[in-house]
Amino acid sequence: MMGGMAGLEGMEQPRPRSDPAAARWDLPGADRKPAPAPCGPASAALDLVGDPNIGEVRLPSRPQSAGIARRLTASVLLRQWSLTPQLAEHAVLLVSELVGNAVRHTGARTFGLRMLRRRGWIRIEVRDPSRGLPCLMPVQEMDTSGRGLFLVDKLSDRWGVDLLPRGKTTWFEMRVTER
Repeated sequence: MMGGMAGLEGMEQPRPRSDPAAARWDLPGADRKPAPAPCGPASAALDLVGDPNIGEVRLPSRPQSAGIARRLTASVLLRQWSLTPQLAEHAVLLVSELVGNAVRHTGARTFGLRMLRRRGWIRIEVRDPSRGLPCLMPVQEMDTSGRGLFLVDKLSDRWGVDLLPRGKTTWFEMRVTER
């Protein structure tokens, strides 16, 4: 599965959105029944945004994007990487928090989502154009909005913020037991 060539082919030419790729993002029940307006565009967007496991996916900084990011995360972790539902659930929660921070606090138009896997670890990154650093609040001071990084700290094995020339990447890593 880890053949070096596969990654290189993707770099050379844009891959046509062929059936297998589209099928992989086709979440059960997402398009079967008519959805209320807010869900419709989000489920359709899954076919458009791409695979965060291959390269960074750019999403608009809107609250709805948190739902798209959650579904992308679940899809990669459960279907492509075959990780445990428990681990996927935690990762989905943390992605939701990081995306929420990027959407609420940075004033950016878009943010980037990327997922990486190496032996024994997964890493998920959310990149945004703001260099303002998130801060981990002591638990006593937390109300509903302060708990995001507290959760990230609790549920991930490592996390951090990398400052970039323009903006930052907030990331977390989780240990994975290879099955």
